[in-house]
Amino acid sequence: MSTDRLDVILDAAYQCFTRHGIRRTTMDDIAAAAGISRPAVYLHVRNKDDAYRQLAERLFAGSLAEARTAATTTGPLDRRLHGVLAAKLELTLRLHRDSPHAAELLDASTRLTGDLVETYTREITDLLASVLTTSAGPRAGLVADVLVALTRGLEADLTDPDLPRRRLREGIALIVAGLHPQGDPR
Repeated sequence: MSTDRLDVILDAAYQCFTRHGIRRTTMDDIAAAAGISRPAVYLHVRNKDDAYRQLAERLFAGSLAEARTAATTTGPLDRRLHGVLAAKLELTLRLHRDSPHAAELLDASTRLTGDLVETYTREITDLLASVLTTSAGPRAGLVADVLVALTRGLEADLTDPDLPRRRLREGIALIVAGLHPQGDPR
């Protein structure tokens, strides 16, 4: 199976899902956007739900790669935490920016890709916990859970995309400050 062809199909699927929503997108739409025949699309995806699932896998993998890079760079704790969580937040912001059907797409992700969302969230949380191990000690997992919850809350209102970005920085700064005694900025 050609990875290049699958990438073209998934790019086309993203374009169609964001333009029309999942319910209104057809396999013919995806094939036309990809510039290939419908039977050729079926060589790579079983149906539009499978196309959506594979697209979600690709989006989550890209976000996790960004998060891992941020987690492993050298620098202050708040910058590394922000990099991990910004990768998660930006994925949601991108979907809202690209589509008037973002609510449908996010709702469908629970139905179609709930297991992928759960795995993605667990991996982000584990990554945060690993970044926090030195600073938070045995509380690293708990602090990571709070940070993920903060990000979920910020994703709930995206009417102004800059507001959640600012609040993410502020929230991380507050949590990091709470980890260290006065005068120990680590």
